[in-house]
Amino acid sequence: MRANISRSLDQGNYGSENMNVFVANISEMGMNTTYSPIAISPTNVIIAVCLLISFLVGTTINGLFLWVLVVRMKNTVNVLWFRHLLLIFLIVSSIIPFFAVHRLLGFHWIFGNVLCKVLNALGSLGMFFEVFILTNISLDRFFAVCHPIWSQHNHTIPRAQRIIAGTWLVSLLFSVPYLIFRETHEATNRRIICANNYTFFLDAEKTERDVLAYHIQLALFVIRFLLTFLLPFVIIAGCYYKIGKEIKKRRLVEQNGKTFKILITSVASFFICWLPYHLYYASQLLGKLSDGIHIFLSSVMSAGMCFNFCFTSSLYLFVGQKFQQVFKTSIVTLLQRDFADAPFVFVDNINMEDGNDQ
Repeated sequence: MRANISRSLDQGNYGSENMNVFVANISEMGMNTTYSPIAISPTNVIIAVCLLISFLVGTTINGLFLWVLVVRMKNTVNVLWFRHLLLIFLIVSSIIPFFAVHRLLGFHWIFGNVLCKVLNALGSLGMFFEVFILTNISLDRFFAVCHPIWSQHNHTIPRAQRIIAGTWLVSLLFSVPYLIFRETHEATNRRIICANNYTFFLDAEKTERDVLAYHIQLALFVIRFLLTFLLPFVIIAGCYYKIGKEIKKRRLVEQNGKTFKILITSVASFFICWLPYHLYYASQLLGKLSDGIHIFLSSVMSAGMCFNFCFTSSLYLFVGQKFQQVFKTSIVTLLQRDFADAPFVFVDNINMEDGNDQ
């Protein structure tokens, strides 16, 4: 039963009359409004422990990989892409304990209004930046294969640095709504709620405020869905489709095929892990659905987000490797193989070289 409030609390929304509508929704779900915010349920304990484990794994793995890429590897365009990708993984992984405590206390927010805004804005920043950087990487590989001459003259570190700086800026701008709309409110049951308030600036009748709040919520969802899921999916899928056709047509092969596999793994992980997130928010806009559906979507969404930020980078060690090879080779060596700027060459050239060696 307490899990039901995650749809309104964890990434919740509320509108008119200073949360009266939200409290009414809690009552409709059968929630006892005299519930103490310090009550701890076994379910929330289990989920909080899982979140803390994700925090430990995410910060350790992402921090270690980022250290290797910064300290032990040559500065190349490919390394630069993944340095910033791992940086955003590390940032988001590091804020998970706040949400673990939030869940442990039954969605009672104890960290104040500023952190309510900032921490949720950081989560939004991670989502936007990750999908934008993955799109940039996919376009970079597309030009390397399909337009090699252009790529040879433009595949430079200064250009990549400018693109990454622009990606950070755009991602920050799209995360601003969380700084504006997210805020805390004390409900009648002494629970401190951290949720989106879309009507705090509106001076209108209750019905009109509710309609305007819904339209704002819908607009933000559509923008988020288009920019972080649908359009990137079309662009990335199109890039890899063209890359596959060009490789087959020109009989090309990447000297380090593992780099390409890692890109595919990163992109697949992103879309698989974030699909429940968009389904969850879509369900909020569709109206009342069964509690079971909301619980399921909320749980899958949380698991997907944690896996995406905390465990995706660890897959890099296993893509294209036999399991035992991972433990026989140093992490530095593995990552040097993974993130090298591997060129594409003609298959015929490889065959000729093999023949000469013989």
